[in-house]
Amino acid sequence: MTDSQALLAVRATSLYRQKMLWALGIGLIVLFWISLLLGRYPAPGLISLERLMNDELAARLVFQLRLPRLLSALFLGMSLSAAGLVFQLLFGNPLVEPGFLGVSQGAAFGAALSIVFFSSKAVVVQTNAALFALAGLGLSYLLARRLRYGGWILRLILAGIAISAFFSAGVGLLKALADPLSQLPEITFWLLGGLASLTWQKFFSILPLSISGLAVLLLYRWRLNVLSLSDETAFSLGTAPHRERAFLIVAAVLPTAALISVAGMVGWVGLIVPHLARRLFGAEARFSLPGAMLIGGWFVIFCDNLARTLLNGEIPLGILTSLIGAVTFLALLSVQGRQWQR
Repeated sequence: MTDSQALLAVRATSLYRQKMLWALGIGLIVLFWISLLLGRYPAPGLISLERLMNDELAARLVFQLRLPRLLSALFLGMSLSAAGLVFQLLFGNPLVEPGFLGVSQGAAFGAALSIVFFSSKAVVVQTNAALFALAGLGLSYLLARRLRYGGWILRLILAGIAISAFFSAGVGLLKALADPLSQLPEITFWLLGGLASLTWQKFFSILPLSISGLAVLLLYRWRLNVLSLSDETAFSLGTAPHRERAFLIVAAVLPTAALISVAGMVGWVGLIVPHLARRLFGAEARFSLPGAMLIGGWFVIFCDNLARTLLNGEIPLGILTSLIGAVTFLALLSVQGRQWQR
């Protein structure tokens, strides 16, 4: 293949991936609009535009309850997916996800601590969960600096595992101390994850961190492929690998911590969606990162639609994302296994 042919092939691939991004974006807008009208009032199915214009209760339901919930689901999917892809690239490990640096377990511990010892009010639980999620990241970083085994990335992974185990033990202890009639059910339902309690106030409280974190990741996506290389190679290409990796990790964790604080534990999104994005867009972060964000928005909105419409009662969102994510992950492994055998 000549240089001109190679250049044409690269341009064709780039154009194809851009078209896929546009298709995913347009499809996500359509899905969002359908989801806004989908529900169980006044009957299971879609609310007609005529009823939406004439029924005050239907309008309040759509614009005061469903709209902030769907916007939160969109940002939740985008943030978890983007953070998962960034972590997998920077740590060179396809099995890491946003909560593995102690973030998710720290948020769970903060929420449980608030419910047991302080207050179960939403604002108190949300604030405590966000603070302890960030504390999990900080403790993982400080512990990694104290370790003397392996390189920096390995030390950070080991520190994250240790801090997550520490917070998990703390959650177990708090559940044992909680009132079994009032506090324990609240902790259990928070850990299952869900968006049923989302309001405009909660959505606006997580909006600044969500937008700022995602904007930073999008602006720096050009650097991710370089930073995924070894320290020596990344430094020779003009980067400061330790400083830039830390900056991107913090940018990925901030929206994750904010959204976990209001949605609870929602698993598998940050693990499975980056795998799907890389299969569709390749390893180049210039396309795979926005692709992961769009697919993550699709995935969480779809799961949330099932959570609120499949049964008469609400199904916890974390159960559906874990179930669908695990099935998808096994399907991907099966397809890859058959390809390797051939």
